Formats: sequence, structure tokens, C-alpha cells
Amino acid sequence: MQQIRNFSIIAHIDHGKSTLADRFLECTGTIEPRRMRDQVLDSMELERERGITIKMQPVRMRYGEYLLHLIDTPGHIDFSYEVSRALTAVEGAILLVDATQGVQAQTLTTLRTARELGLVIVPAISKIDSPLAQTDDVRTQVSQLLGIAPESILTCSGRTGEGVEELLKAVIEQVPPPRSSEAMLDEKTVSKASAEFAPQRSSGLPRSSSDELRARPFALQTLPPRALVFDFQYSDHQGVIVYLRMFDGQIKKGDTLEFAATGKKFNALEVGTFAPLPVPLPEGLGVGMIGYVVTGIKEPGLARVGDTVQTFGSKTPPLSGYAEPRPVVWASLYPENQGDFVALRQALSRLRLSDSSLSFEEESSGMLGRGFRCGLLGMLHLEIVTERLKREASLSLVITSPTITYEVETRDGKRHTVYSPPQFPEYGDILKVWEPFVEAEIILPATYLGALMPLLFEHEAAVESTETFSEGRVIVKVTMPLRELMRNFFDKLKSASSGYASVSYEFRELRVADVVRLDLLVAEEPVPAFSRIIARHRVDEEAVAAVEKLYKILPRQQFVAKIQAQAVGRIISSRTLSALSKDVTQHMYGGDITRKMKLREKQKKGKERMKERGRVHIPEDVFLKMIKSE
Repeated sequence: MQQIRNFSIIAHIDHGKSTLADRFLECTGTIEPRRMRDQVLDSMELERERGITIKMQPVRMRYGEYLLHLIDTPGHIDFSYEVSRALTAVEGAILLVDATQGVQAQTLTTLRTARELGLVIVPAISKIDSPLAQTDDVRTQVSQLLGIAPESILTCSGRTGEGVEELLKAVIEQVPPPRSSEAMLDEKTVSKASAEFAPQRSSGLPRSSSDELRARPFALQTLPPRALVFDFQYSDHQGVIVYLRMFDGQIKKGDTLEFAATGKKFNALEVGTFAPLPVPLPEGLGVGMIGYVVTGIKEPGLARVGDTVQTFGSKTPPLSGYAEPRPVVWASLYPENQGDFVALRQALSRLRLSDSSLSFEEESSGMLGRGFRCGLLGMLHLEIVTERLKREASLSLVITSPTITYEVETRDGKRHTVYSPPQFPEYGDILKVWEPFVEAEIILPATYLGALMPLLFEHEAAVESTETFSEGRVIVKVTMPLRELMRNFFDKLKSASSGYASVSYEFRELRVADVVRLDLLVAEEPVPAFSRIIARHRVDEEAVAAVEKLYKILPRQQFVAKIQAQAVGRIISSRTLSALSKDVTQHMYGGDITRKMKLREKQKKGKERMKERGRVHIPEDVFLKMIKSE
């Protein structure tokens, strides 16, 4: 166990985590050169297309006599819950900062999480080979952030491999071996162990000055096995495959185990590790190791992230798990064909097995039929989930405009929690509305402060403080409605700062909101998927923009159809979509003109009947385009 190191890489998006992980795999010989490719740990096609990490991915590497377990993590703020789970399974983290971009807001957020968990931080600067690299300036930023000497910060290039081996050796020297579950429950012991393994040595490999700490790993081998489930996936043939971090005892193939939370009993059909593909281990998983167990369970809901896997009938207490993820935005998904409702439910259940931050429950709409209201961590998360459903389950979906959670008090004195715009009470029934606020940190060059202020005013943000972070860079702390943060704020911030600004946020209390529901009507029939909640002072602007956008993308019908926006009890904007035209007399030659007149009159009456009884067909891509920002 003293030769095991568990660590993760934490960084802002696009700071080179996946590329650095590739070089680690090459340096340790984990993957043969002929099988090597870029972003090898990004296994999903969607990840490789977008160039981002969506799912954490563990991998086992051997470097000399040391066994290294790396968990590659996402960098986008929407997947911070994924990062927090990964950090719970390790003892150290490489804090990676891009030499061309410097410290970003998400860097601060993940660093705070790692420190709260008591992890050892190994700072490193990446992309030093770039002609745009400002290595000295970024080194100063990181040293100020961590309160350490600038010369102790390592530099590397994931593209060329420069400094990668030195960084790997630093992980071995500075990150402590896995600690026991006893130590994790005792904060004083954790602090003591972390201090003993702190990077204060001049040379040599890490050693504990405590005989007790040295002896504990061997004593733990006799304890009943306990392992923390930090992730899992589902296989049609093998059932649920749980990803584990071992804290006590040992698990081998054939052991009879159970989930502590549900009491579900199962046999370990296969026990192994990741290299990075699953590799069975005949000797099983010992204390401090990270790997997987094939359970054979094919019932949904029995396995969950944060549960403890232990010997069946064990009386030992379960390990501390994870807090439930808190949805940030809500959107309803309906199958375009109601015959696919069961398929959609199965697809969401299966997706939930690999994405524990996704939540959903059944709902119904008079126009759209049966569907599911989904809780998600952000707009990117919504986009990823819908894209995976389309690709992996071949489903055509109707997606409602995303919204956040509101508390609404109606005139009868009742208070309701509203998750979607169609549930929002009618304008005359509302007495008061509350909405969630966030505290956001924005890091950007000082030269862009002038461009930032109008954007903050537009999105109802109040500046709390401004401080200089490093030479030429500032941190602006603001409070703003979560509703406005989700209203394309990230993209507008990037545009206003030429791509240099970054933002992270934390939830705060509910506050009174002045918002109204905006409905879109097509052929005088409300379309729930297009309803949205907006600020009252922007209702006219939003109504006109929504009608114009739908007018441009909605295909013309066989009859004339009106597109209208309605809010605060009145129609605010309207456009008329003309009918498809067809010359029904083109096949007629010669004869009296009255023949053509009769045929045209017949066509006109038919269109009038169709207008009275017909329904407008809205294709799936129209719904997708309506929820995407321009």
C-alpha cells in the first residue's frame, strides 16, 4: 500500500488535462504506442468531437515500483459534481494552469473543493511550449494563490512531453499513500498525515515519521472489506459495473457482497482495474486501490453513487458518501412520437446509471403528451444529455425551454414550487415570486472592466467587490439571479472579454423576483415547449425576438398560421406565416375561365377548413433551435 498513489488532475476547461494524461500513459508504458491516440481517456464519441471531458475516467499506471491511480476529470463548471466525486477517491491533485490563460475562475472553485477534502496539491503550469505562453507571470499568479515559492511550481507541456516525467515523480514524492477509513473519519488524523507527507523534503521518496501510520495499512488488510462507489455504468450483458475506491479489506472475484444503503446482495462476477480498458485482477482489489466490480444486477435504482460496498451481512458502518447533486436548470423532454414514451423512460434510466447528476420524473402535457421533467446542472449538461439520447437511443425529442426553480405565492395564500414555465400560475393569480440568486466570481484582464459593466447591468448583477488578483488581472465578485446567469451570460462574457474572462458561482438564498410567463401561440394554440419565464422589464423585447425567431425557422403549412407572443394577459407581438401556395390549375389547358375559377374557389374553402381544424406540425429541430441562443 505504501507504493500506491491516487491522484487526479484538476483545471479549468481546455487547460490541457486530457493531453497531460496521454503523456502519463506513454511515460508509464500503460498503452502500447500503436494503440495510442489523442484524448485516449475520453472514450465517448461526443467528448472527442467537442474536445472536452464529460465523464471522469480512472486509469491504473505502473511507474517503477509504484502503482499510480489517476482519475481524469471534466473542467467545465456544469460537471463540478463529477469532479467532487473523483476528488473524494484520491489523496492528491495536480493543479494544472494554462501558461497562455493563467488562473481561471473554475481553477479557484476546484482548488477550494480539493482543499476542503484535505488533498495534497501539486501545482503545475502547462502549455509552456506555446508561443503565447506567459510562464513567469502565471507562475507568480499560482504562487500567490497557493502561498508558496514560485520556484516550487513545476512546468510541463502535454504536447511535447517536456517536464511530464518530473511531474510524475513529484506526485510520487508529495502525494501520500492511501489513508485508512479511520483516518478519513478523524479530521485530526487526516491533517496530521497530510502534514507528514507535505512536500517539505529535499530529496528521496516519501516516508512517514510515524510508526503507527506505517503499520496501519497492514492491520487494515484484516478488516472487513469496505469500498466507496464513486461512479458506475451499465452493461446489457454484465449489468451494473460499480467503480470503487477500496478503504478496508480486500475484494476478490466470487465474494458475496452487498450495497449498504439498499441491502442488495450480489456476487462479484469480476473484479479488476482500468488500463484504461477494464482488466480483470485475479488477486482482487486491496486497500487503497481503485477498480471495478461487475455485480450482475440489472435492476435500476439499486446501485447509487456514494454507497458502500461491503461483505454481505457486515455490521461495520458505511462510509461517508456524497451530497445529492442540486439541479440548476429544468427542462421537459417529450418523445416526438408518443409510442416512444417507454423507450425514452428506459433511455433516461440507463443514462442515469452513467450520469448520477441527472434526475427526472414523469409529467404530462395536454398538447405534447407524456414526457419527463429533467433536472440538470446547466445548459451544457442539457445539450449533452439530449445529444446522447438521440445518438444512443435513436429518439426524436421535443425539448421545452429550460428554466430554473421558482417559489410562487398565489392569491389564495398557497405557496408552490414551480419547475417549468407551463406550471407557472396565470398572471392574475400571482401574489409574489421568489427566485434563487448566486454569488459569482469573474476573473478577467483589467482592460476589459469597461466592457464588463454594461453586461452586468443587462443581467441584473450587483457588484460586491473588485480586487486585483495579479498584475493586470482582477476578480469581480457579483450577486445576480440564477435566471440571468443561465440567459447566455457565459457566451456574452467571453465575447465582451475576447475570450479572456472566466466565471464560477455558488448558490445563495431565494429573493423576491419580478418575473412573468411568456407564452408563444401557433395558430392560436399555446405551445408549452416554447413558454419561458422572463423579467417583466424585458417582456416586450423578448416577445418580439421570440416571434421573429420562430417565424424564420417554422416551416410553412398548408394554411395561414399566426405566431403570437402573450404575456401579462395580452398579445404583445404577432406575425402571420403565409400558407404554402400551389397552382392547382396548372394541368388545365383551354376551356372557359370559369373552370379554373371554380377550382381555385374549392382550394380556398379547403384551406379555410384546414385553418379551423388543422394543427401545425412543429419539427424536432425547431424546438432545438428555439432553446439555443443566437
